[in-house]
This record gives sequence, C-alpha cells and structure tokens, in this order.
Amino acid sequence: MQAAPTDPEVSQSEPSGLGIQFWSLIVATFLAFLGIGTVLPGMALHVRHDLGGSDRTVGFVIGTFSVIALGSRFISGPLADRKGRKIAFLTGLVACGCAGLAYFLPLGIFGMYLGRGMRGFGEACLYTGAAAWAVESAGVERSGRALGFVSTGIWGGFSAGPVIGQWLGTFERAAALQVIAAIAAFAFLWRVPEHYVPHPWPGKRMWIPGHLIPSGLAVGFVNIHYPVMTGFLILHMARTGGPGPLAFSAWAVMVLVTRFFLGGLPDRLPASLTYYVGLASMAAGLAILAFIPGPTVSVAATILIGFGFAFPWSSVAATVLKRTDSHQRGSTVGVLSAFVDMFVGSGSFTAGMLADRFGYNAAFMLALAGIGGAAIVGFKVFQSPPVNTGSAPAGLRG
Repeated sequence: MQAAPTDPEVSQSEPSGLGIQFWSLIVATFLAFLGIGTVLPGMALHVRHDLGGSDRTVGFVIGTFSVIALGSRFISGPLADRKGRKIAFLTGLVACGCAGLAYFLPLGIFGMYLGRGMRGFGEACLYTGAAAWAVESAGVERSGRALGFVSTGIWGGFSAGPVIGQWLGTFERAAALQVIAAIAAFAFLWRVPEHYVPHPWPGKRMWIPGHLIPSGLAVGFVNIHYPVMTGFLILHMARTGGPGPLAFSAWAVMVLVTRFFLGGLPDRLPASLTYYVGLASMAAGLAILAFIPGPTVSVAATILIGFGFAFPWSSVAATVLKRTDSHQRGSTVGVLSAFVDMFVGSGSFTAGMLADRFGYNAAFMLALAGIGGAAIVGFKVFQSPPVNTGSAPAGLRG
C-alpha cells in the first residue's frame, strides 16, 4: 500500500524535501561513520601486537561485529518504528561512542570484543534510523535519492576515517576520535526536530515478513562481492601485477561519487532498469578481474564494479519502501540490512575457502555467481504488486 500521499502519520506533519533537516541527518551520518572508520586501520595490529592476540583472535574480534549487527537489525527496526527514527539514530550514536570507550578499558582482548559488539549494535540502530528518517524527510517519492545520500555519508566517513586514523598514529588516539565523533553527531542531531508519529498497532511482529524475502535475497546476493573486493582485490592484483591500492581506491571512490550524483535515478527511471544496469556493470567488471589480467584493465574493471554497485540497494529499497506504510519502514530497512549482513558474513567465509583452495579467481567467480542470483530474484522484486497491508500491517502480524 502506497504511503507517500495518503499516510496521515507523514502527510500532515512531516516536511518533505532536501532541506536543513535532511542534510543534518546526512552530516550526522558522516560524522558517525568517520569515527567508526578511524579505528579500522589499526585494529588488527593492536590486537595482534599490543594485546598479544593470535591471527585467529583477530578474525574473531573482527567477526564479532557482523554477528552482533545481524541480530541487532531485528531490534533496531522495531525500535525505529515504535519509538521513532531519532531515538534509534541517537541510540546508535551512544552505542558507537561506548564502543570507542570500551577500547580504553583495562580488559585486554575482551575489551576489543566488547567494543566490536557495541559497534555492531550501534551501527544497526543508527543506519536504520538514518535511512527511514531520511526517506520520510525527503519524501518517500525521493526514496532512491535519499538513500543514495545516506550511503554517501557512510562511504564518505569510511573513506576519510582510515586516513585520519593512520595520521593519528596510535589505536588509542583513533578510538578517542571515535568517541568524539559520536558525541559531535549526537549533539548535532539532538536539536533536529522529528515529526514521525509511532503507530499504535499492538499486534505481534513477524521477524521476516514473507514479502521481503525476495528483496532481501536480491540485496544479499549483490553484496557477496563486498568481502571479495575488500579481502582479495589487493592480494589478487599483487599476484597479477596490477596496482592494488589504486584499484581499491577507484572502486570506493566510484561508489561514493555515483551514489552522490546519480543516487536519484531509481526515482526518475524504472527501478528495475537501474537495478539491472547496475548488475550488468558489476558482472562485466568482475569477469574482467577474474579472466583478463593487466594493470589498466583491472583499474577500469573496479570502476565498472563501483559504478554498478551504486544502484542495486537503492533500486530495491526504494521500490520496497514506496510500498510500505511509514510505521513499517524502520523494520523493513532492518530486515533488508540483515540480509546484507548475512550474505557478507557467509560470503567472506566462502570466498576465503575458495581462494585458499582454488586461487583468487575463484573468489571473484563467487561474486559473479552472486550477481547471477541477484538477477534471478530481482524479477520477483520488481514484478510483485504492492503489498496490501490492510488494517493490520503485514510486518506486525503474528
């Protein structure tokens, strides 16, 4: 059921447009992920050398985030729907600030687990709150553009954060900046007004509504490529003689630039078109990386992948959110994000085994297979009629 023009919770009280409120959300998102990104470069070295952990411990510490984030998606969505987008966002910022503080506690390795777990919960809450709030602030008809700008804030923070973390020189200083950034974002967001009115429906909530499964699978399959690119691109190009750091930067910058300037295309063009154009671009780039070695060609391939990756999430999420009542949008974002977490985690494990046994090309073939899976389930996403939730929201029935 379309909620944009008729939903009384939004139409009478929520100002729509890319105004001060909207850009305040993007700035707060950027600050939060800037802080999160500062600790990433030094975390493995800190665990391995300063705390005396093993390589296995490094993997477990880093993996703790994905496990906690996955479970937290099913908490952050209901929180945003029942208590408000702002509450969810602020809760996430508090948790991310506490994650930075946990790294200072004299708890050794356990402090790292605690920090990563708090970050997983915090990131789940702040992204769910930011995405749902931004869509409603911009107007649901601009969902694709709003989500594109939210992603720009995230990728901008993740791009600048590691650079600043390296410049700071120590893990402790980077952790302190994570705390400061979370406090700054909290203070910045505190005065931003929210007009969302929670729905009073008291019924039980379905953890994963059936109509969201195709959409979740679509964005999940697309994101199998993410651990492949972050974990094996530089190693693969070192073996083939390509400029790994340059190629990785080209991929990340292309995602950032495309989502900023072209993030609104799923609102102006058929979302199915932008979705499949994105998949085609990603498939071409992954195939080139897997089968056509060479420095220039490889960089061009990562640019194709980055360009394509900018579209599937916003195409699917915008389509689903336009069919969803406002009091379900937080839960919807949470469910879709949970699928991403699940596929990124399982994809990382699978890609590692394949690369170890068959070489790095096999990891890129796994990512390519994920694009094929996304292409198949995508037909269901864009051909499905809008969900008629009736008086009892589908996502809340039990």
